[in-house]
Amino acid sequence: MAKLDETLTMLKELTDAKGIPGNEREVREVMKKYIEPFADEISTDGLGSLIAKKVGKDGGPKIMVAGHLDEVGFMITQIDEKGFLRFQPVGGWWGQVMLAQRVTIVTKKGDVTGIIGSKPPHILTAEARKKPVEIKDMFIDIGASSREEVQEWGVRPGDMVVPYFEFTVMNNEKMLLAKAWDNRIGCAIAIDVLKQLQGVEHPNVVYGVGAVQEEVGLRGAKTATYKIQPDIGFAVDVGIAGDTPGISEKEAMSKMGKGPQVVIYDASLVAHKGLRDLVTDTADELNIPYQFESIPGGGTDAGSIHLTHNGVPALAITIATRYIHSHAAMLHRDDFENAVKLIVEVIKRLDRETVDKITFE
Repeated sequence: MAKLDETLTMLKELTDAKGIPGNEREVREVMKKYIEPFADEISTDGLGSLIAKKVGKDGGPKIMVAGHLDEVGFMITQIDEKGFLRFQPVGGWWGQVMLAQRVTIVTKKGDVTGIIGSKPPHILTAEARKKPVEIKDMFIDIGASSREEVQEWGVRPGDMVVPYFEFTVMNNEKMLLAKAWDNRIGCAIAIDVLKQLQGVEHPNVVYGVGAVQEEVGLRGAKTATYKIQPDIGFAVDVGIAGDTPGISEKEAMSKMGKGPQVVIYDASLVAHKGLRDLVTDTADELNIPYQFESIPGGGTDAGSIHLTHNGVPALAITIATRYIHSHAAMLHRDDFENAVKLIVEVIKRLDRETVDKITFE
């Protein structure tokens, strides 16, 4: 494996951390460790979202940059008498990417390794073999022989189950493979935005946020936004990469390595036009690459941010990522670095006059 520099070490720690919706503590601690040195104040809301405040100008506009801490995973719901575990997806899963995958069950006694199983194809009818196995017919096998043994090992209904995958730098060292890029890359962007603003004048107060429970309905961003009451909100997340075989440009245009995505439309948000213009004008002026994206079927925390309080001009800036909502996803390091650079430059321009113009135009 390639030698990890400071940034890759942070990305590895963020993606290795285990945290499905409602169980984000471990991830929050990693994000806190990396963002605290650049923040004037750290707090949380009542649901557990992390809020790191950095004052550029006292009384200046409040700018929120939110990634989400949680990843898609599963929750144990039942233990059968033979020691097999039934489970519930937490967040969106496509059944075809789940079978025979290794998982980690996080218990009060420590981690337990399992594998997602189903009835073997050898004993299915020819007709049944042609159909994908439904999630409700899958189970997790931890090598136990009885319900009592499972309970002895500390596994209980409600315990979280997380995909197992090792952070990997590919042969092309710009290509990074890991679980939970959705959305530890957003957390990393929030951390690095505060880092890049160290010793730099900015006419506002910036809040780097790690929101909880995005994958189950954009929940933590709503409570964090209520607490902060920002003037402007950015959600930083992953988007669809349209550069693999079989995807037409009509379905998804973005390509890895061609810059962050400026999301103009998704199921949760119609992008704020004034904010979109400021972001793209800044990128054009500084030759920072970017791509437009619209995702009719998905949503980001910007969907919650813009509807909170009196309404907040908001925009989602995302990273084109392959294979999201599976055990492993891939993204391009340049897109991460350009997203940080772009957001930092936009923040420098968000003085009171500019924010008022955006808000009231």
